[in-house]
Amino acid sequence: MNFDFSDDQEQLRDAVRKWVDKGYSFDRRRAAAKAGGFSRERFNEMAELGLCGLYIAEDQGGLGMGPVEGMVAMEELGRGIVLEPLAQSLMAGAVINGYAPQTVQAAWLARIASGEALVVLAHQERAARYRTEVCEATATQTAAGWTVQASKSVVPVGDHADAFLVPANVSGRLALFLVERTATGVSTRGYGTQDGGRAAEVVCQGAPATLITLDGQTALDHAVDIGIAALCAEAVGVMDKTMAITAEYLNTRKQFGVVISSFQALRHRAADMKMQLELARSMSYYASLKLNAPAPERRAAMARAKYQCGQSMRYVGQQAVQLHGGIAMTDEYIVSHYFKCLTQMELTFGDSLHHLGEVSSHMQDTAGVFA
Repeated sequence: MNFDFSDDQEQLRDAVRKWVDKGYSFDRRRAAAKAGGFSRERFNEMAELGLCGLYIAEDQGGLGMGPVEGMVAMEELGRGIVLEPLAQSLMAGAVINGYAPQTVQAAWLARIASGEALVVLAHQERAARYRTEVCEATATQTAAGWTVQASKSVVPVGDHADAFLVPANVSGRLALFLVERTATGVSTRGYGTQDGGRAAEVVCQGAPATLITLDGQTALDHAVDIGIAALCAEAVGVMDKTMAITAEYLNTRKQFGVVISSFQALRHRAADMKMQLELARSMSYYASLKLNAPAPERRAAMARAKYQCGQSMRYVGQQAVQLHGGIAMTDEYIVSHYFKCLTQMELTFGDSLHHLGEVSSHMQDTAGVFA
């Protein structure tokens, strides 16, 4: 199989990498984290590159690209451990583009593509434990339209977003709604996350909502799968940079008058880190290439990819800290932030144990070895 990237994809990679290198330095990221974990200015800069509209059709103001372009962009953002949640715009654009009525598409897609509107997925509930089908939120149709009663947790930049994608039950069936943050009955409580980013608790008390689709389970699963593929690609970028920082340190730090990269035991550990990185990279490619597959095949692929990437994230992050020693535990040194980012990503959209269970549940008698 040919895994070479096209000229357009390489140009996209180069543009995003240049922005990260020049516009998202470590000092600027630390300042953004201390200021609350989200910068609308930085988010708008990503939108100006066209990144928010990658999955939105050109006639709706987007670039009309696909999963591979999304993977390329997320990898480069991962290298800079960018706090602003581009993946959420990719998810929102794809879901509204694929499932919402034309009126909703016309009202939101161009605004999402331009960065004017930040729409995030608000699906997690306290009792769900990564299961998308577990939902206590409810929606009611009145003469004036739909209203939603919901309490959602760990919503990315929930107190800064313009609107939320909210799953809620309608007569025992899961539907998906769009709820604006400024709508009556919506309240948010924001807080910082371990990686320096931002999340919020979102409560909707009879909040007016716009129906996206009554087939909410299908749309929600699709959104989460897009999020998993984007997160795997971002994690590859984080690990790639972590590996580079660690290699540079090993080639600089001296003990007994020689650089520690000459110690065989440390070289073996660095080689194991590289192996885990490449395993994650191959599974990230696999996840992105399966995003347009039929839903059962896609869901199984995402579980496999997230499990391997989760294992790799944990190993690469922990080994980077071990190889650096005490300096890696300080807030002033960059690798500690990469470690925290990898640790949090391993838990996002389901931890490794959850996805190992998903992989197991999708296995047939042949375990996928034979047709």
